[in-house]
Amino acid sequence: MTGRITAVLGPTNTGKTHYAIERMLAHRTGVIGLPLRLLAREVYDRIVKARGPSVVALLTGEERIVPERAQYWVCTTEAMPDLGADFVAIDEIQLCADPERGHVFTDRLLYMRGLHETLFLGAESMKGAIAALVPKVQFTRRERFSKLSWAGPKKISRMKPRAAIVGFSVENVYAIAELIRRQKGGAAVVMGALSPRTRNAQVAMYQNGDVDYLVATDAIGMGLNLDIEHVAFSATAKFDGRRMRHLFPHELGQIAGRAGRHTQDGTFGVTGEAHALPDDVIAAIEEHRFAPIQRLQWRNPRLEFGTVARLVQALEEAPQNEWLTRGREADDLRALKTLAEFPEIRDRVRVPADVRLLWDVCRIPDFRSISETEHATLLARIFGFLQTGKGVPSEWLAGQIARIDRTSGDIDTLSKRLAFIRTWTYVAQRKGWVDDETHWREETRAVEDRLSDALHGALTQRFVDRRTSVLLRRLKQKETLVAEVNDKGEVMVEGEFAGRLEGFRFRQDGTSSPDEAKMLARAAYEALKPEFSLRSDRFYNAPDTEMDFTEQGGLMWGELAVGKLVKGAEALKPTVEAFVDEEAGPEVMEKVRRRLQHFIDRKVAALFEPLLAMSRDEALSGLARGFAFRLVEGMGILPREGVATEVKELDQDARGLLRKHGVRFGQYTIFQQALLKPAPTRLRLVLASLWEGLAEFPESPPPGLVTIPYIAEVPTSAYTLAGYRPAGSRAIRIDMLERLADILRTQDSKAGFEATPDMLSITGMTLEQFSDLMAGLGYRAEKGERPKARPAPEPKAPVPEAGAENPIPEESSPVAEAEAEAAATEAETEVFYTFAWAPRPRADRGPRRNHQGGGHQGGDARHGGGPREGRNEGRGEKQSEGRGEGGGKPRRHEGDGANERGGERGGERGGKFGGKPKGGKHGGPKGGKSDDRGRGFESHPPKKDKPIDPDNPFAAALMGLKGKL
Repeated sequence: MTGRITAVLGPTNTGKTHYAIERMLAHRTGVIGLPLRLLAREVYDRIVKARGPSVVALLTGEERIVPERAQYWVCTTEAMPDLGADFVAIDEIQLCADPERGHVFTDRLLYMRGLHETLFLGAESMKGAIAALVPKVQFTRRERFSKLSWAGPKKISRMKPRAAIVGFSVENVYAIAELIRRQKGGAAVVMGALSPRTRNAQVAMYQNGDVDYLVATDAIGMGLNLDIEHVAFSATAKFDGRRMRHLFPHELGQIAGRAGRHTQDGTFGVTGEAHALPDDVIAAIEEHRFAPIQRLQWRNPRLEFGTVARLVQALEEAPQNEWLTRGREADDLRALKTLAEFPEIRDRVRVPADVRLLWDVCRIPDFRSISETEHATLLARIFGFLQTGKGVPSEWLAGQIARIDRTSGDIDTLSKRLAFIRTWTYVAQRKGWVDDETHWREETRAVEDRLSDALHGALTQRFVDRRTSVLLRRLKQKETLVAEVNDKGEVMVEGEFAGRLEGFRFRQDGTSSPDEAKMLARAAYEALKPEFSLRSDRFYNAPDTEMDFTEQGGLMWGELAVGKLVKGAEALKPTVEAFVDEEAGPEVMEKVRRRLQHFIDRKVAALFEPLLAMSRDEALSGLARGFAFRLVEGMGILPREGVATEVKELDQDARGLLRKHGVRFGQYTIFQQALLKPAPTRLRLVLASLWEGLAEFPESPPPGLVTIPYIAEVPTSAYTLAGYRPAGSRAIRIDMLERLADILRTQDSKAGFEATPDMLSITGMTLEQFSDLMAGLGYRAEKGERPKARPAPEPKAPVPEAGAENPIPEESSPVAEAEAEAAATEAETEVFYTFAWAPRPRADRGPRRNHQGGGHQGGDARHGGGPREGRNEGRGEKQSEGRGEGGGKPRRHEGDGANERGGERGGERGGKFGGKPKGGKHGGPKGGKSDDRGRGFESHPPKKDKPIDPDNPFAAALMGLKGKL
């Protein structure tokens, strides 16, 4: 049974929605469909105020409030349920012609009916279509109570108060609002993408008179009843989702009609770069005469769920009525086609129930508007969850929501998060899609509310300068200003943002005038007195894990700067300076300073524990203690050339004591291995820069790099403190340099040698880069080319005996083909480098040293492959590092693995410990035995005997030495 059907048509601002509410409340039950979620919420609030919340339901895509005794249902048109209610109303019925949503409104026009009464509300341009499609419909025209007139173009700077400026893009709206803030003090912003909570807060500012201007998109064309006296179009074209197009006259009339209220006349015009409207369009808007709508968008409501293909076919079926036309492909149909191409979806959709579920998932709106592919991927994930029958997992959904539930960021960021939460709000509203529907509906609503409030605050802060008017009003009335500090450290004076408490310093907002700034500061510090005390207590009791230092010497508490390091009496004992406002008082200042000092003292003690333990070791005495002091001064790293004399003076017992503290005597550097880690390195650079009084501190290199670029402007000392040694165009980490030095000692550096894979592997360099590094270490690199070695060909097959038949003809055998190919192909070449030690001129060398035990001249280039100073010492130390302090069999591939022969411990093996050198006279096995105990190790390859150069100044000495051997 169908009751009376009435179409209430007429121009905008005739109170049609208010009339529909009155008619619905005259019935026992009713359903009203509205075009916008914002308008649905507004109507819901009005009916709740009239009848109470226990009998009113709100049903939208993202919101569901359904009491048990619901009688009146307020819905978006898409969410209208078929309940068999006494009354049904559909607002803005002219949207049947909308390319995007028209098919939904057309469906409601054709099939949604009330048992006793049905109302269609909209523009008079729909009269012909409704008359043709709805039998027995009655028409009622509602006239506009006020007059709407063309006012022509006006500049924004000359715009009178109580005006709305309309733009058609977010960028345009923001630009206009910013201009009005500068010229007029501020504007409220209304867009369709705003949540109802944000929109209502913005509208309230306008309605309350806090601002006199409203900047909006065409969202104000439906349902907003405001005190607007003038509507100005900043543009007359918009992007409709597919293309840029000019607005139709009836669309312009819908928006312009918001000017004027009840019996108060209104005006409309253009502003900015918009051109004046044509005369016929102006006349149509003033007289409310628009071309009738000829076609309504339609989509087949009789869907088939046998297969996805049949469902798509049903959705694409063409209408049979001349008033209906199949509109553009909707988002849900496009998503269905996309998902149908996914193999994992295609294989899992087998029965009609799966097809129906897939279609329900595809109807999730693309609120995020990122990309079709990403939206489809999200839908596929949700479908996979739902098909299991368990719904969307709570843990997964909680993670998605947690990433959105952040109120920091700018307007665009907050708007995107609001769009994202709408997806999960929609999912939570679907029955059976989540475990605890009530919980997730409340959770998503709470997140949306928080984001809405944050967005309202961001919009107000950016586009409204309310603070000046509020403060001046209070100042003129000579009232005491009320100030407070929220949990984010924001200082509010009379509800307006005055500045931020950053750590223990108040950063006042810089947009204030001088007089206003003084007033704000005075009120703010009154509110901050208790906050300073409470915050200093929390800081004093905070763990060290909440604090850190920056690479420029700053001290941080989380993300707040609370102090800085200051040079102390010693490099490893810095002091601190706390960042505390004087208004906080001396007690707060001292408490913060003490806590920062405790933090940095413990940080130094923890990261430099090996160094400090060595400095406190009473077992160190004499030269060892002096050398330990030098290491403390160098913060655990000393270039060897700078302490060569001290190193030579250390005996093995002293070195052994130092090694127990992790001291490593390298060929180039003496250091503590533990202090090369990233954390001590970072602190060492800060403390050393602080001690030297540098204006800008060098930053530590990223951890894990073997080499870093060498920048000439950066002092060498900075590289040393960072644990690197410059060599050529790069600097190499000192521990890896010592490993490289071990390998170089095994090479014939006088005759020359080539780079081995181990050398390149240690440095992580190409051959060309390695040659530059070696040049920086004092080697001469000679580049050459040679034929590239080819693998040896396989042996030829044996020649068959005479008379025997050769199974493979000679000209076609594989070996013959390979030989022919090799002969035909030009030999490939490869580049190689030969490295030889290039010592400094003799006049630049240090004093000649003669080391016992190995028979080698100290620093001879052909046995060390490195600088003359410290070569044998370094080689000896490396061997002892590899084999331990107690001597024994050398381990050539463990630790640094260099041979000690010719070094300090090599000398002691042959003399200090009272034994003869192992092996025979020339280092070979003693007595012909080949066991390990009789094996000798050389630090360079064996050399062939060469005739002694009579011009060599060492000829006589060598001849004498050879006779003794």
